[in-house]
Amino acid sequence: MAFAVEMAGVSKNFGPVAANRDVSFGVEHGEIHALVGENGAGKTTLMNILFGLMQPDSGEIRIDGKPVTMESPRTSIGMGLGMVHQHFKLVPSLTVAENIFLGMEMTRGGLVDRKAQSEKARALSEEFGLQIDPDRKIHELSVGAEQRVEILKVLARGANVVILDEPTAVLTPQESRDLFRIIRRFADAGMTVIFITHHLDEVLEVSDKVTVLRDGAVVGTRATKDLDEDTLVKMMVGREVNFDRRDRKQIDGHTVLELKELFARDDRGLPALRDVNLKVRSGEIVGIVGVDGNGQTELAEVVSGLRAPSHGEILLEGKAVEGSDPRHMREAGLAHVPADRLVRGVNPGADIATNILMGRQHADPWAKNGVIRWGRVRDYARELMQRFDIRAKDDYVPVKTLSGGNMQKVVVAREFSQHMPLLLIDQPTRGVDIGAMEGIHDEIIRRRDAGAAILLISVQIDEVLALADRVLVMFNGSISGEVDPVTTTEEEIGHLMAGGSRSKEAAA
Repeated sequence: MAFAVEMAGVSKNFGPVAANRDVSFGVEHGEIHALVGENGAGKTTLMNILFGLMQPDSGEIRIDGKPVTMESPRTSIGMGLGMVHQHFKLVPSLTVAENIFLGMEMTRGGLVDRKAQSEKARALSEEFGLQIDPDRKIHELSVGAEQRVEILKVLARGANVVILDEPTAVLTPQESRDLFRIIRRFADAGMTVIFITHHLDEVLEVSDKVTVLRDGAVVGTRATKDLDEDTLVKMMVGREVNFDRRDRKQIDGHTVLELKELFARDDRGLPALRDVNLKVRSGEIVGIVGVDGNGQTELAEVVSGLRAPSHGEILLEGKAVEGSDPRHMREAGLAHVPADRLVRGVNPGADIATNILMGRQHADPWAKNGVIRWGRVRDYARELMQRFDIRAKDDYVPVKTLSGGNMQKVVVAREFSQHMPLLLIDQPTRGVDIGAMEGIHDEIIRRRDAGAAILLISVQIDEVLALADRVLVMFNGSISGEVDPVTTTEEEIGHLMAGGSRSKEAAA
């Protein structure tokens, strides 16, 4: 029986860089096939070729055994393919239903039939277990709900092959589990799913087969039941990777950040932070975990100066800074790795060196008398590219052309290299491959050991347990408990994340 999708001998070059080298693999009907590899291994390029966003230099694509030419996404959609991109392509001011049918609106009497669209969107969401209100505006939704809209867009166009690029990169653990149930439901209905991910536990949990890419070429395709995590890691990076809990040390540094009775409201004017008290000391990593939407985003925004608190104090190095804007927070001693790298982390159209310079373009030694010393900046950018393993031809490469993981490494390299007393890190390894993840963890520990105070926010509980000296759990805008990362379990943290109580004082 012919494969639902087959790629044979596909190659793609960007100048001297080979993104894909003679790649061949096939996906059967009703199969969930994971595509894994390091950042820059060629996964997204390969899927962009399959979806018609790029043309291969050589090779062939076959659908149900028949050779096809994917001239454009319109062609691939017409052949039953749909792709949910890592960075969503939704219009925030439109409703769920309007986004789903954008470009193929249902009409009546020459006008858009919004009622019919809403009813169709609701029926589609119920059919596939993607519960969502079709009349809500996109800007009112959580990230997980936005992803469900993207999937519904694909399904509304009749896709029977669904490509998911980093589908859990912005999801909470609970949202990820919901997505896995949906994916399995697709496969049970005979649909074909190809998904790109860096989370190997997800690969082992939900996929039927795995294809591993390294440096643009296929390392191997194996049945998931024949694999374990160690084998997958070695196939991906060619070596063992260590994610054991890191060594702790006695914390005796001074208090760098202190939040006192902090309250804040969200974009709708509703309470988002309620009486948050915490301290972060020099040489200490304090981890924050919680189900998405419980105040972590607003906490990061308040600390970074992106959102003003409605009440309370923020002390940075003993000075009151509440209400300061991001520039003044940076001047006060804050370095910030934001959760959304595209919105707040980088200027996608600028090159790597320019992004490394961001926030320091007026400071010595990078500028003199208002003139940027580009030679010095570019030397430094190349040094950081090597240290943080940013994979690009040179520092002139526009950031928008990098993979999501390499884009994240640009942000991490810029912020970690500033040696600020306070480092706010929000989702440090989102969309980052397993090898780069280890490198970022090493850099976090290096900054801690150099005396930085680090506030680490992550939806990855295992990441926080591996790195933090103390872990604070957020629920409903408050800190519901503190746990010792050495002795606690993920189950205990999950209990606190769901609103369970713990007697230990949270913000000592």
